[in-house]
Amino acid sequence: MDSVGVRYIVDDVATAVTFYTERLGFTVEMDYSPGFAAVTRGGLRLMLNNVGGIGGASQPMPDGRSPEPGGWNRFQIVVDDLAAEVARLRAEGATFRNEIVVGVGGSQILLEDPAGNVVELFQPAG
Repeated sequence: MDSVGVRYIVDDVATAVTFYTERLGFTVEMDYSPGFAAVTRGGLRLMLNNVGGIGGASQPMPDGRSPEPGGWNRFQIVVDDLAAEVARLRAEGATFRNEIVVGVGGSQILLEDPAGNVVELFQPAG
């Protein structure tokens, strides 16, 4: 597999594009704000859909539930120095759900995008 696509529902596509490009090094692939944009980083294509926007991604389900931002699913970005990355992002006003957690495989922290969707920053052990 050469790439993977992840879709996030966001409150404001333009704000999300700015967050991912300026803070996390993504590149704009396409921008049809205010309803949709796609940004890429390496083999990851992140599709950003506005709440209630056109297309199928944000349409209500048959049972009435609607897609909304801020869930717990996430993609992971591996970093060399987690503490430095967290310090940089905090200085830029980023919001985190937790503090750095150290586990057997490494250390991680959960960064929130402007809509409350989660990005896991991860530093492998060793």
